[in-house]
Order: sequence, then C-alpha cells, then structure tokens
Amino acid sequence: MSHLILIRHGQSEWNLQNKFTGWVDVELSPQGKLEACKAGELIKELNFKIDYFFSSYQRRSIDTLKLILNTIREKDDQIIKAWELNERHYGALTGLNKDEMKKKLGEEQVHIFRRSWDTPPQPLSKNSPYHPLNIETYKDIPREKVPDTESLKDTYERVIPYYKSQIENKLDNNIVVSAHGNSIRSMCKFLFELDNDEVTKLEIPTGNPLKITFNNEKKLTNAIYLDKSRAKNLIKF
Repeated sequence: MSHLILIRHGQSEWNLQNKFTGWVDVELSPQGKLEACKAGELIKELNFKIDYFFSSYQRRSIDTLKLILNTIREKDDQIIKAWELNERHYGALTGLNKDEMKKKLGEEQVHIFRRSWDTPPQPLSKNSPYHPLNIETYKDIPREKVPDTESLKDTYERVIPYYKSQIENKLDNNIVVSAHGNSIRSMCKFLFELDNDEVTKLEIPTGNPLKITFNNEKKLTNAIYLDKSRAKNLIKF
C-alpha cells in the first residue's frame, strides 16, 4: 500500500483579492501560510515516511510545500520542481477581478472561461508584465511551450504526460504533490476517470491534503481529504 497526497497551495494574495492568477507568481497570504502549516500537521499525523516531494515552479506552491516540510521535519532541498504542474494560464483574464468580469462579461461567460473543458479565454498579450515570457521564474522553460492562454484541456495535456513519466512510476512510494486548482483537477480527472463534464464540477480547496491510497498493484482504492471540515465532493468517492 502507498499514498499520493495532492495539495492545492494555501490561499494566495490574489486568491484573497479574487483575481485570476494563472501563471503570475504571487505569494501566500497570511491565511495561506496557516493553511499550509495545518496541512503539514495533518500529514505528520499520518505517521508514515514521505519519499518524494513535487511542486510547480510557482512560489505559492513551493512555499506551501516548504511549510509542510518544515512541519514534518524534513529538509526542503529535496523538492522536485516542474513547470508542467503550474496553474492553468488564464490568458487575457490574468490579473482581473472575477466579480468585475462577471459584471462586464456576464456570469455565464465567466463560468465558461473558468469551468469549461476546452474553452480558453482570449490570449494574453506578450507585452503584458503578467505574461510568463516576462516573468523571471519561467526563463528556462522552452519559449515554444510557454502559453498565452489555456483551457482545462490544455492544462490536462501538459500535466498528465508529466504525471505519467515522473510520478506514476513512483507510486510504490509515498508522494506529496503541491500544485494548483487546475493542475490537481487534471490529475483527479485522470486518476478518478472523470468525464469532461464531471471534472468541471470538481472543487479543489486550498491547503487541504487529498490522500489517495493505492494497493500493491498500484490500483486506486480510496481517497479522502485530511481536513474533513473543508472536504469537497470527489464525485466518485
């Protein structure tokens, strides 16, 4: 038996301000730091060794994992960082307030941009300071792989090949992945065999570890949120 723990980063400064964040590299809010520390305590209570730690390239994901590692008394020099685990790129919506966009575009259109499977927002101008090409964190990503916008489908198509090649083959170990709402949603679609409609309804809470258990044949047998007071519906579990 082994475990894969997926955790969406703690609340970020832009989550707090209700902005579309995507690939902008923002920090955790004070609440987000507390959520990460609590996540570490919940993981510590499981009382088993974690063998691998993955995060995206984004500081809110990395800092969440560092706070978890500090809580469980592990060194933070063993984090494996992968841009493929980054949040979905929200294109021209990046940096804009979600409620203001609902007033401007209508709730239905914003819902489509946020939750549809294959409808991306308009591309973000490459001249924008929010474009990944202009953010130092992403300087070593091949230019042709840096997106201007993404749908959930686009996100899935970069997350899952990385998951299959770098994480799935380690499932006889215990693994923690610190990532984002849509990169975790992508992994859940794959792991729980959700259809395109089901995955759009899947809510991923911040800072709440999702423990997925596998048997010795690497077959998924159970999935639970460790903080039951903030658990979300996993649809099939």
